[in-house]
Amino acid sequence: MLRNTRLPRLKAMMAATTLLVLTAGQTLAQEGMQMPPAAVGVVEMKAHAVPVVNELPGRIAATRVSEVRARVSGILQERVFEQGTLVKQGDVLYRIDPRLFRVRVASAEATLQRAKATQQNARLQLERQQNLKERNIATGIDYDTASVNLAQADADVASAEAGLDEAKINLDYTEVRAPITGIIGGALVTEGALVTADGTSNLALIQQIDPVYADFTQSAQDLLNLKRAVAEGKLESAAPGEARVELVFDDGSLYAEPGRLLFASANVDPNTGQVTLRAEFPNKHGDLLPGMYVRVRIEQAVRQDALTVPQRAVTRNEAGQAQVYVLAEGNKAELRPVTLGQVLGSEWVVETGLKSGETVIADGVQKVQPGATVAPEPWKPDATADAGANAPATPAKAE
Repeated sequence: MLRNTRLPRLKAMMAATTLLVLTAGQTLAQEGMQMPPAAVGVVEMKAHAVPVVNELPGRIAATRVSEVRARVSGILQERVFEQGTLVKQGDVLYRIDPRLFRVRVASAEATLQRAKATQQNARLQLERQQNLKERNIATGIDYDTASVNLAQADADVASAEAGLDEAKINLDYTEVRAPITGIIGGALVTEGALVTADGTSNLALIQQIDPVYADFTQSAQDLLNLKRAVAEGKLESAAPGEARVELVFDDGSLYAEPGRLLFASANVDPNTGQVTLRAEFPNKHGDLLPGMYVRVRIEQAVRQDALTVPQRAVTRNEAGQAQVYVLAEGNKAELRPVTLGQVLGSEWVVETGLKSGETVIADGVQKVQPGATVAPEPWKPDATADAGANAPATPAKAE
């Protein structure tokens, strides 16, 4: 009997509680109470200069390439270098059997000594004929003959000296030396091989890779459009030597060292319609290797009086059109379609849709509805956003 008494009493308490809640809700609705305006972070649009950045495909190339070749013919006795290492200009790479060339040097030295002896004899004969001529004992013909003999002896000495120099040079060429400083590749010949001086046998390849070149291409039409925009005053050309150039690897990471633009070719490839440009990058640690594919990020101009909005301020409709909330009169949120340009760190460059001096909702966009009243507060980017804002511009387009 006690259990049956408690059950009706519990049901009565629940009904009373439900009635109280419904009554309170009706009272709040009758009094017209509403939710407060959503707090949002806003930023004022201010025109400033931004770089025009393009990211273009390219490949790494060595600044100097030299084929190691023999300059005299002979049997290769020794390979001195370690394959794949850095060699300096003048380092000995190979040694060719020098015995034949030493013999030629000795022969040239003997020829020179004989020529000098003949020269000394001709000089003495000329001096003797000179004395006899002064005493009117010898005839002028004998004097002239002695003079000619000395001249021939002088010529023979000069010829012998040149022959000796040539023999010494060829002996020196038996040590094949590095013509440039760089990384040497694999040995293309082995000890015991016959090498010739006819220029057909390549012994090794040396590539200088500090610094390196980055050769990249750009559409001739894009380059022409940039020049036209500069000519029309829409853009300002970067000062000579001040265009910032960076390398981007396949994984999206940036090479630590910036480069410098060297030149743009004066002709267009008729097959691709591309113009080749070249930049130079330091490569102290050898991270950049010839033939490596990279993307080159280059600042080719400066856009003055540009507007940028934080990326977090941009939303998109069902059609993919970019749009932002602009603070209208009475702190009303007005949805505005915009056309976006490149990415600049954590911001978008706005091509059309906004004006300088307008205020855009940058934080709390997800809480806003078109036409709703908001409570604006100055937006303070967090540390992550600040870091992104200081990052280099990324060339990207959005509609």
